[in-house]
Amino acid sequence: MDGLNLRKVFSLLFIFGIAVVFTLQFGPGSNGFSTGGDAAPASAGAAAVVNGKEIPLRDFSMAWSRQMNFLRSQGSPIPESMARQFGMDKQVLDRLVNAELLAQSAERHGINPSDEELRKLIHQNTDFHIKDGGFDFARYQQVLRDFYRRTPQEYEQELRRQMAAQKMLDVVRTGAVVSDDEVRARYEKDGNQAKLVFARFLPTMFADKVPAPTPAQLAEFQKAHEKEIADYYTANSFVYNVPERIRARQILVKVAPDATAEQKAEAKAKAEGLRKEVEAGKDFATVARASSDDDVTKAKGGELGWVERNSWDPILANAAFALKAGEVTQPVESPLGVHLVKVEEKREAQNKKLEDVKAEIATTLYKQDKARGLAKAEADKALAAVKAGKSLKELFPVAEGQQPALLRFETETKPEAVETDSFTAAGDSVPHLGPAPGLVKATFEASAPKPLEEVFTVGEANVVAQVVEREKPDTAGFDKRKEELRTQARQAKQIELTESFLKSLRKSGNVVMNTEAIDSVLGAAG
Repeated sequence: MDGLNLRKVFSLLFIFGIAVVFTLQFGPGSNGFSTGGDAAPASAGAAAVVNGKEIPLRDFSMAWSRQMNFLRSQGSPIPESMARQFGMDKQVLDRLVNAELLAQSAERHGINPSDEELRKLIHQNTDFHIKDGGFDFARYQQVLRDFYRRTPQEYEQELRRQMAAQKMLDVVRTGAVVSDDEVRARYEKDGNQAKLVFARFLPTMFADKVPAPTPAQLAEFQKAHEKEIADYYTANSFVYNVPERIRARQILVKVAPDATAEQKAEAKAKAEGLRKEVEAGKDFATVARASSDDDVTKAKGGELGWVERNSWDPILANAAFALKAGEVTQPVESPLGVHLVKVEEKREAQNKKLEDVKAEIATTLYKQDKARGLAKAEADKALAAVKAGKSLKELFPVAEGQQPALLRFETETKPEAVETDSFTAAGDSVPHLGPAPGLVKATFEASAPKPLEEVFTVGEANVVAQVVEREKPDTAGFDKRKEELRTQARQAKQIELTESFLKSLRKSGNVVMNTEAIDSVLGAAG
């Protein structure tokens, strides 16, 4: 997967999921709120219609771009097609719909921000600040015209509705009242704590010990597992159907939105000079580190990772994708400035049908099946050693001064002892493992530190665990943690109230998602 860290991606997508119900965004394209008719069907230019009001497609596009840029800035530049496999496009649209529902609810309740609140928020936006000072009205008008593509009246109307939506959300959250009895109940749960050391035995750790099947074994396996092979192909279609991609670096010469023709010409001349340095033999990455204005990629020598054509401005994409590996574009202008792009590597689109990869998938599934058996056998062996008095830290030590691969978000190649933080019986999850109800139950049935009596199945892993710390609630400590627990309980209730309120708005309203319009922007989901 080109070094893609799926665990990290899932963590980021979880954060986005919380954001869908708990946050609003302010800024260009956060929400459109442009007025549509009373009819439910969405027009071609709308991403959704909420009770007759359209959310413009351009606002969805900008929100989507921000999410993808955020992932890239976090070191997880996943392809857009895969982001759609994870449902991120639905999360982005849900957030826009939620904001519109809240704005409409605020209007019904007579919630309206004051002119002073609006003025303060506009003046805080650094997009409207001059280089060495604060808010500048001339720059405000220029940025709205050239970048936000709004008139001041349109922008201020949108921003006022966004602020009203946030105020509505704040009103909902004020209903999160927590009684002393609820705080004490939380304490009783939180005070019942345990800490584990566990080791995971994954089939992937033993895959290299499984020999390739003979033709006869493969044919027999393929015949007996036709459905599993077809299901694997469907679930991993993004692997077998991948759009054209390039691995690229860039040098950016920024141009301000209000730049004059002379300033734009100077930026282009600078880019041409940097290209000549590369043509003369200078390393592109070295020039990018020294001269690029892109703060996100500059320190990495302009590294952009793998990029799909539809994730870029069409003019920039056409110039870059026309190159061969090792070539550099001529200076290309975009709304951000002037770009030089070097193509490091190029991969053509691939579209493999099930029949083309059936034997390959069968071999993979065969080896996975045998590897699962080896993983379980090694876990059983480890459990016997732990019951005989060995500790998991002795059996599966981690190199001194390092964390286990699991905690470094790296591929686990062997079992390692992982120590959890303290956790409670309030949920079904174990830190660093995720949902594991059977393991949680066994942990809290233990009244003192001890090895647990069985091998637990958690996802694909066989898990052997030892309870290393066990604490029961201490009533004497209640007063010390009372306010902290009250805050935690209030925050949890705020999330519940927000989710419930948004569900009620959707149920009583009319929300139409325009999936065809979304596909026209992002391409049909694979």
